[in-house]
Amino acid sequence: MADTSSRPRAARMISTVGRQGLLLVLTLAFLGPVVWAILSAFKPANSIIRNPLSIDVSQFTLANFAEMFHDVPIAHGFLNTGIVLVVKGSMTLFFAPLAAYAFAKFRFLGKNLLFGAVLITLMLPTIVLIIPLLLEMKELGWVNTYQALILPGSIDAFAIFWMRQVIEVVPDELLDAARVDGCGEFRVFWSIVVPVIRPGLAGLAVLTVMNIYNDFVWPVVAASSSRMATLQVMLSTLSQQITGNKIGADYATVTGELLAASSVALIPLLIIFIALQKHFINGILAGSVKG
Repeated sequence: MADTSSRPRAARMISTVGRQGLLLVLTLAFLGPVVWAILSAFKPANSIIRNPLSIDVSQFTLANFAEMFHDVPIAHGFLNTGIVLVVKGSMTLFFAPLAAYAFAKFRFLGKNLLFGAVLITLMLPTIVLIIPLLLEMKELGWVNTYQALILPGSIDAFAIFWMRQVIEVVPDELLDAARVDGCGEFRVFWSIVVPVIRPGLAGLAVLTVMNIYNDFVWPVVAASSSRMATLQVMLSTLSQQITGNKIGADYATVTGELLAASSVALIPLLIIFIALQKHFINGILAGSVKG
């Protein structure tokens, strides 16, 4: 008689191997183009065009990076992006949890209606808001300024929703005990709520950094001057800048410098995600589990 006990074990093993194989294929599909772009940035410019799929480590050179830094003021793009990232990210991570704390733990007239209005803004496409925001920036005299890059969208509706889901599971008994001890509401929030919601706050921080760093549509409209260009705007006009600064630049030269610039722009996001990936995963779980 055949041993039936081994069949479930074999089925589980096949299922596990199948899942692992599928994950491996998806990983290669997502990371393959990124790895190719980074490695190709080190190849001679002509080799990128002649043999785009070949990788010869012995031919690796930093010429594309040296030429790119010479032709494009990418450091200025990093500076503008860094200023916007620090100020706008700090505002999001400070004010969004405060608003979420009010929605999660306070009772006041029209709370559900107001929170519903906040959620409705998530359904509005960004393109719909660009013209009204741009007109507002023009009236304030903020076009081509850091104010225009930073203030619109600094208190994000998604951030409020995310943090409300996280704060809602904080036990009310902890807050009541702090109030009995004489703590004011801000002290309760800062000393009791913030330490508890730290995983969710870390997850929000990663998403906020990625969104601000990769933002292109609003910066290209609100800051059209090269002086205020963020990194993503500068990358979008990189080929024009290279050909403008280097008379007679061919397609291979432009491609090599574009790959070099894209690789440099990718480094900060990789470092941030690798350093905070544990907090990011914990934050997603903290924001998705209630009770």
